[in-house]
Amino acid sequence: MPHKSFVTTTRGLDRSLPPMRLYEKAKKLGIWNPADIDFSNDKADWANLGDDEKDLIWRLLAMFVAGEEAVTLDLLPLIEVIAREGRLEEEMFLTTFLFEEAKHTDFFRRFLDEVALPSPGEDGGGVDLANYHTDNYSHLFYTALPEALLGLKEDASPAAQIRASVTYNMVVEGVLAETGYHAFFTMLERNDLMPGLRKGISLLKQDESRHIAYGVYLLSRLIAEHPDQWDTLESQMNSLLPFAIGVIGDAFAAYDVVPFGLIEEDFINFAMSQFSKRFARLEKAKGQSVDEISRATTQVIEAEDA
Repeated sequence: MPHKSFVTTTRGLDRSLPPMRLYEKAKKLGIWNPADIDFSNDKADWANLGDDEKDLIWRLLAMFVAGEEAVTLDLLPLIEVIAREGRLEEEMFLTTFLFEEAKHTDFFRRFLDEVALPSPGEDGGGVDLANYHTDNYSHLFYTALPEALLGLKEDASPAAQIRASVTYNMVVEGVLAETGYHAFFTMLERNDLMPGLRKGISLLKQDESRHIAYGVYLLSRLIAEHPDQWDTLESQMNSLLPFAIGVIGDAFAAYDVVPFGLIEEDFINFAMSQFSKRFARLEKAKGQSVDEISRATTQVIEAEDA
């Protein structure tokens, strides 16, 4: 369809909106290059790991690198929906998502290529990373995520947007990815291992925190505008939670003695805490106006900057 007007030559940009606040943070904090991270100490640490320790790190890397690729592949329809609705401030911030998810894919694959995967011909060569994708993981990343995000091409309704953002922002990023970061930091910081991997994940986590903040804002706005869709949000959250918890259980079930002394209950509790925290934030949107949600989200963003 032809354009009838442009935001920038009519009302201008509303820089008070939470997505614009997050866009400013993304421009300042999101410009980091995986190629600049030094993995020399990580290579030495990797050489001294035991077989099960390497296997657990491969398992986490296999889930992360494919998950980042999946989002990079599937994200565009969400951006297109927001653009078609004329929400320029939100679209401007969403442009950073695609760049950052691609950058995260680059980071994890660089670590695999430069540190964690044997060169061809070495003992143990030919690690099949896809073998670490269990049925629970496959349901989320091979099926649920593309169905929810790519489905926006045919159905851009509020209900479809809610299902897409819940799947991407609340479950994939807000529960699974954050639990994965927690696992990496628990293993690596406790043992002072792999400073390059730790640095990259800390930067990546900072990026993802902005994505989750937008997801909470988007879902809250949608619920304020369409309060009859709360059941859609609740149903999507609850339907995907067992698979997210299942991914964690699968990882622990793979080892008789879990490497690095990790305890399954700690990570199940962490994941449930993340889920409950996101759900509580979204419940507050019921009965609120969009302006109230914007003010509350802005307060959260400013508190994080303080």
